[in-house]
Amino acid sequence: LSDSNMATAVGQSRIILHTTNGGAEEQIDELPTAFLLSQNYPNPFNPKTRIQYSVISNKKVTLKVYDVLGREVAALVNEEKPAGEYEVEFNGANLPSGIYFYQLKAGEFTQTRKMVLLK
Repeated sequence: LSDSNMATAVGQSRIILHTTNGGAEEQIDELPTAFLLSQNYPNPFNPKTRIQYSVISNKKVTLKVYDVLGREVAALVNEEKPAGEYEVEFNGANLPSGIYFYQLKAGEFTQTRKMVLLK
């Protein structure tokens, strides 16, 4: 759907402007300027936690959770993502208490962080 009142623009400073009423109200979103994998919150957690990450350009993104032996226990994201900030929830209800690692891969970027599940 589009009409003469709807518009979206992306500026050089990675700012997105969007209007649906010809400009009377605008939504301004800044695109991230760096890939980022944030520390999960809460940490320690029981049984759910949130993981935030940022992608600066359209990339194939994977976000996986591993146990201390390096075995994959969950694949939270496995798809193409446009630039933006994202949040996923991880539910460890079916896992034992312990230390886990979550890893973000987006293009050439890779980052891993530690989280603790306490039941």
